[in-house]
Amino acid sequence: MNKLKEIIVKDIMTGDVFSVSPDAGVVEAFEALLKNKVSCLPVVNEKNETIGIVTTTDIGYNLIIDEYTLETTIKDVMTKNVVTVNSEESLVDALKKMDLFGNGKEIINQLPVVNNENKLVGIISDGDIIRAISKLC
Repeated sequence: MNKLKEIIVKDIMTGDVFSVSPDAGVVEAFEALLKNKVSCLPVVNEKNETIGIVTTTDIGYNLIIDEYTLETTIKDVMTKNVVTVNSEESLVDALKKMDLFGNGKEIINQLPVVNNENKLVGIISDGDIIRAISKLC
């Protein structure tokens, strides 16, 4: 466990993160998710502050059941209470957030990573964490 505490989020996160504006359309965002082969998009304001998150599953499911129109925007559908992790926090801190803030049955699969000014600087996924742990073994 001590070795996990020594791993810092910024050292294992993905820094080249795709994000979306709250004013983007859901179809545009869904296309960006598929094109970039990512499972979520942090939603950022004009100051690059994380204000929400959308997932492929959420958007795709609702597009299939015709819940959205062409006018539906990300701000209409995003999860607003987004859990983030600071780039200077430890891997253990990220793991705890993924577990504690899940819906009880599942964990959060990815967390937007922010700096001390709450600006989006990356994303950390369960895959990033598994790779980091596997290097310790």
